[in-house]
Amino acid sequence: MKTTVYSVLFFLLSFTLLSCGNDDTPEPVIPLEATLIQDLAAPNDVIDRTTGQVTQARPFIFFSLETQSIVTEAQDWDIAFKGTTIRVNSAKNVTAALANGIFEELKEVPASAQFATDTPTTFAIPTGSGAGWYNYNSATFTVTPIPGRILLFKTSKGNYVKMEIMSYYKGNPPVAQINPMTTPSAHYTFRYILQPNGSQKF
Repeated sequence: MKTTVYSVLFFLLSFTLLSCGNDDTPEPVIPLEATLIQDLAAPNDVIDRTTGQVTQARPFIFFSLETQSIVTEAQDWDIAFKGTTIRVNSAKNVTAALANGIFEELKEVPASAQFATDTPTTFAIPTGSGAGWYNYNSATFTVTPIPGRILLFKTSKGNYVKMEIMSYYKGNPPVAQINPMTTPSAHYTFRYILQPNGSQKF
């Protein structure tokens, strides 16, 4: 009788351990969080408005999407800002595309996204009002992000990013409060989500 009881107990214990060892319950998915960058200053060249000539050249400000920080051109940067222009690091095969939609609702890279890199004569993110990420209002002399315009990047490490530029003015003021003569411009506020595993899903 004791032998039978011990055998049953051994069987139950073995089954319990085996069940625990073969637990196929998937790991919980941790939601990706957006990184918010505020007032990244990237002033444009100083231009003589009467002649159109550059009187003071200013450098691009280089940024690593992977480390969430401003870096130098000699370091591993992904994108660079100056005025309304955004460059990508073509030497490191960084590419960019434009998409339309709501930032929170864009859950993956659209199949229609056309990624490109900079060339000596073109930018992957086009410049000019309405062409890339912003509109320029010639009546109020203000630059505002195009509503619903999302920037997509593939970083130097092969990871995908979705980005929304929220403001071009220091302090992210409401559009109605922007004074182009006194409100500092070329101060980017933007948010982005980086998918660190190479997946195109956000």
